[in-house]
Amino acid sequence: MALPENGHLMIQYRGMRQIPPSAFVRIEQKKPSFPISRMFDEYLDHYGRKAPFRMVYEDLLDYQEGFPMQTSSGEDTLWDWVIYPQREWDVLSRELTQIYAWLKTPDDPGFTDHLYISRVEYCNFGNSKPFRIRVVNRFNDNHDYYYVKRADASRVYGLELEHILAPNRIDFLVQGNTLVEEHIAGVPGDVFLKNRDLDTEHTRIRIAKEFVKFSERCFAKLLGDMRSYNYVVVITQDFDMDQIRVRAIDFDQQSYEGNIQVYLPQFYEENQTMVDLVWNVLESSTIRQYQKEERSLMARRMRTSWSRVDDLLFCMEQDSISTEDRVRLLAKGLARFHKDNDFLDARSMGQLTRHHLTTMMTEDQ
Repeated sequence: MALPENGHLMIQYRGMRQIPPSAFVRIEQKKPSFPISRMFDEYLDHYGRKAPFRMVYEDLLDYQEGFPMQTSSGEDTLWDWVIYPQREWDVLSRELTQIYAWLKTPDDPGFTDHLYISRVEYCNFGNSKPFRIRVVNRFNDNHDYYYVKRADASRVYGLELEHILAPNRIDFLVQGNTLVEEHIAGVPGDVFLKNRDLDTEHTRIRIAKEFVKFSERCFAKLLGDMRSYNYVVVITQDFDMDQIRVRAIDFDQQSYEGNIQVYLPQFYEENQTMVDLVWNVLESSTIRQYQKEERSLMARRMRTSWSRVDDLLFCMEQDSISTEDRVRLLAKGLARFHKDNDFLDARSMGQLTRHHLTTMMTEDQ
């Protein structure tokens, strides 16, 4: 990426131009997991993010054997169907069913007799190494999924910021070192880009618009690593057209890396097809309009839920979810971006996230 002479990123367009391969962002080091602090745990309890389940993530690791799962075309899915000894499974399946009830009907989690766990799947890929739980309704065979992961503070901060500030809500629970997340339905971004059906100009414009708005949300919240397989494209049929929304599904890289470009989805090679589409169908003035629209909507949500946002950011400011060198590097990048040296005084990722988020929300307002 060629930077302007004054050293700033392209502020108006958030850098969303064609980018040379040498400027693509590559995250090569695995991010460590950060524990849930006592203050953050109290926040989660206060806002209904905890449930009294006894099972922990490590219980699911005691499976007997696993069988690789493949797609209908024979490709590896990176998921294994894991099998447990019968005695352990009887106890585990009851607890997993109860957890689903707490996740979906926390006010009355007793309706579980008609549910059962048909299988547990394990993915040894990525930071969180999740288990995917398949829940089935006995009466109609309808099924749903949820995930069990190790609780990483970075990820939980990202989930909570997404829940408050993005258009969609997210159900999740934390208990000790265990995180339970709902399944977010949609077409994985890499699959969508590979098999996309861009048959009309109107469809192409809608997809481009949503990617611009999605990128704006990620940057405002400092959510990184939004490569095409870390978000989904949600398509909803309306009475005269398909409505499209792009949603993040991976929150591991929340306010961790020091490189400001990590938080701009257009700097990932995997998203280049989407970036090309944006510049082929949208004028620069339209891009700025969509960015401003999304900031305005986020600002409205933040004002409505300010007490909760303030509590969350206060916890984040006191927490350690990155390294000092990354904090300093991101502070310099955000100071250049916003032309605001106050960023240089920040001593934590939480302080940077608060100042950046509030600055973005008041920009052009």
